[in-house]
This record gives sequence, structure tokens and C-alpha cells, in this order.
Amino acid sequence: MRTQLKVTRDGDAFIARLAPSQAAAMYEALSFLADRDYGDAELHLLVGAGREAVDALVERLIGRHTESRDFRLTIEELHMVHSALTAVPTMFLVRGGVFAEEPFNIRLGFYRENFDVLASAVRRAVAEA
Repeated sequence: MRTQLKVTRDGDAFIARLAPSQAAAMYEALSFLADRDYGDAELHLLVGAGREAVDALVERLIGRHTESRDFRLTIEELHMVHSALTAVPTMFLVRGGVFAEEPFNIRLGFYRENFDVLASAVRRAVAEA
């Protein structure tokens, strides 16, 4: 997975150039949360938005991307992505707080390090935009 993310300001939003693996990781993180039986309050706690907003962003990220593509995202949507990338791994903690890497990898198709580095790249890119 690419560890860099290019984000530029576009008025009150941002244009993010996402590699296919980056878009896929964002989709997997958000869709994992969307597929759970969370109410709006829980989703707001986890990603700062309710089900309707999460589902709308999942729909925009869905698909088998074969090349880098620009996505126009609001700061709220970038917050949803960042929060999902950091929240989802905590749902794979087992007894004693140990992270269960294999179930995470099987379910999401990525390693935790991929989510960590992408979340960090989102933060850095927005700060530099």
C-alpha cells in the first residue's frame, strides 16, 4: 500500500488522489462498520456521522479500482475515513486486549499496519493541504 496521500484544497472540500489499495482500505473500514448493527449514536461515536452519511461514503468508495483516482471529500468525510481506520482494529481485540491479526486480515483483506499508515497519511495530507 502506498504510504503517501496527496490532498489538495478545493473550496470547502479536499481532492484526495487515492491509489486503488487506499480506496479499498477506506471502503473496507467503513463498510465493516456499516455492516454492523450499530445505531446512529454508536456510529456518531465511532466516526462522527450517522448511518446515512456512512452509507453514502461507502457507496462512493465501492468498486474495483485499477488506477489512482481523485475523490472530492469534505473534512467530515475525511474524519469518517480516519476514524474508521483507527476504530476498526479495536474491534479485533481478544481476551487481555491482544490484537487478533489473522481474523482482521481475513475479514478486511489488509494488515493493521496498512490501516495505521493510511490513517496517518490522511492526517498528514490534510495538515499540509
